[in-house]
Amino acid sequence: MAEGTILWEPSIAQIEKSRVYHYMRWVQNEYALTFSGYEALWQWSVDHMEDFWESLWSYFQIIQHSPYQRVLQGDAMPGIRWFEGAALNYAEHVFRNEQKERPAILFQSEHQSLKEITWETLHHSVASVAKTLRNMGVQAGDRVVSYMPNIPQTVIAFLACASIGAVWSSCSPDFGTPSVIDRFQQIEPKVLFTIDGYQYNGKSFDKMNAVAELQHALPTLQHTILVPYLKEDISADLPENTILWEEVLQTAAKLQFEPLAFDHPLWVLYSSGTTGLPKAIVQGHGGILLEHLKTLSFHSDISANDRFFWYTTTGWMMWNYLISGLLVGATVLLYDGNPAYPDMHVLWKFAESTKMTVFGTSASYITSCIKAGIQPGKTYDLSALRGIGSTGSPLTPEGFKWVYDKVKPDIWLAPLSGGTDVCSAFVGGCPVLPVRVGEMQCRFLGSKVEAYDPAGQSLIDEMGELVLSKPMPSMPLYFWNDPDGKRYRESYFDVYPGIWRHGDWMQIGKHGGCVIYGRSDSTINRHGIRMGTRDIYQAVESIEEVVDSLVVDLELLGRPSFLPLFVVLRPGVQLDDSLRQKIKAKIRETVSPRHVPDEIFAVNDIPKTLNGKKLEVPIRRILLGHPVAQAVNLDSMGNPQSLTFFIDLAKQLNKAGQSMEWE
Repeated sequence: MAEGTILWEPSIAQIEKSRVYHYMRWVQNEYALTFSGYEALWQWSVDHMEDFWESLWSYFQIIQHSPYQRVLQGDAMPGIRWFEGAALNYAEHVFRNEQKERPAILFQSEHQSLKEITWETLHHSVASVAKTLRNMGVQAGDRVVSYMPNIPQTVIAFLACASIGAVWSSCSPDFGTPSVIDRFQQIEPKVLFTIDGYQYNGKSFDKMNAVAELQHALPTLQHTILVPYLKEDISADLPENTILWEEVLQTAAKLQFEPLAFDHPLWVLYSSGTTGLPKAIVQGHGGILLEHLKTLSFHSDISANDRFFWYTTTGWMMWNYLISGLLVGATVLLYDGNPAYPDMHVLWKFAESTKMTVFGTSASYITSCIKAGIQPGKTYDLSALRGIGSTGSPLTPEGFKWVYDKVKPDIWLAPLSGGTDVCSAFVGGCPVLPVRVGEMQCRFLGSKVEAYDPAGQSLIDEMGELVLSKPMPSMPLYFWNDPDGKRYRESYFDVYPGIWRHGDWMQIGKHGGCVIYGRSDSTINRHGIRMGTRDIYQAVESIEEVVDSLVVDLELLGRPSFLPLFVVLRPGVQLDDSLRQKIKAKIRETVSPRHVPDEIFAVNDIPKTLNGKKLEVPIRRILLGHPVAQAVNLDSMGNPQSLTFFIDLAKQLNKAGQSMEWE
């Protein structure tokens, strides 16, 4: 299926029913403007940024306890200040949507059946937890951390923190304990929320020893609140200064919302931290509130009528994004467990039983569904499902085709791309635009996304660096323990001064559609032709025998390029000469003869981060001879054992510290 082919177009009725269409009509009326369509609206939103963000303040009827003096202050990034003087609270905007008996959350896990949490229950639970935190001495600005999975108690704890202005930070319990300590030690938390253990892939994991390690490693920790999740009764094994969740819920309280500055910290997120300590990224109440209201409303078209799901863990920014579905009154759907256990049907069964309307997932999950040969549209009642979102890595044309062939022919497929750095997306879906194979539909409102060449010139219909040439309010306020902002500036502004460089290759089409080609710092440069890794993965992983792949370019200054490809094969498949030629022929035909690998290696596993991203840059560094400790943070990896093959290969390629000599 050719890239750019239109797979779906909204009807006039669907367009006029969408929230972005309603907003466009509202802006035209309020500002006496006329827009020919979405692209014109986007252009206005980035050319008149103060008007645009101020319009959102009015359109979403932001609850303010004190007014702002002006929308935007400052001349250049970084250092822009938004809505100075305003006082508000993220959690207050969640609970303005409550309707007592309606479900706020639907939850299911591998070992717990589907349950419903009403808005009334959510309200009382958050009030009790917030009161308990206040009784523990937690005040606005204090840090509270979570070592819990994607369960309702985690949502309740977060909203309680937000209501009093405590700064939230979360790690999933599948993170290794050293990795959690690396994150939480930086921010010196006062309270820890945790579970006793969890189940994944049918196996139980007791985490009480890990909890004890965390308590010992966090000297600022004063209290621990423990949720019995794996076992029903653990009261006899409680560590010191630990109370049970049920005891917290018995605290009678009235829910109150602390008025906070627009830039008061809401949470701390972390980069994948492939080298050194993870970056502790601080984002604010007001910036996240406006950004998530905008993105969920206009680009995911989510409202109070929706049942919104994204498969995620609490260690990924998509959890934060999912929970913000409560800001628009949607019912959020939580699933805790392996999406492939007991088989690839489990999430589609969940979609049927919950009457899910929006299914958020990853490109790798869709690829796994393709390889498993399942047909969800034939097997399950997905009549309520109207949209699918995909992120994490670029979705292949085969992925697009599978969704329309095997899930639903009239569904709105909306891949999106952004990052932890802004806890949102820059490019993705729009319900008033067509869906084209291999593309994201548009640049998001208020996001001045451009593709730059090395000289900083904006490109159309050519691949370039993804940059933000104007600020967004959800950009990091700062990094924790980066008082002079040096690490912050080096992370985003070291290539184009005053311009945010995100680190992805992208192409923007004449009609506004966008294609992401992978990380720009892992780009393949063969004979002067730059190529993102996306196209090669797309070709290689379309081959039936291949499950996963990794490619790196080991070009050195003054030496020829060497391009090794690493593949994970289906059980029972051998990497023989016939399969090697098949892989090379596929790349030659669908990518280019220049990008045929010099060598192909079969491996058991592709090294990935805890969030499932391929470790292209660290593997490149290892194979170029860098010490492993300098190339990758093992605690940031989901499968550190996978490095053994690459370490051994590096020794062969770099003989006794000599210059690179390929075998």
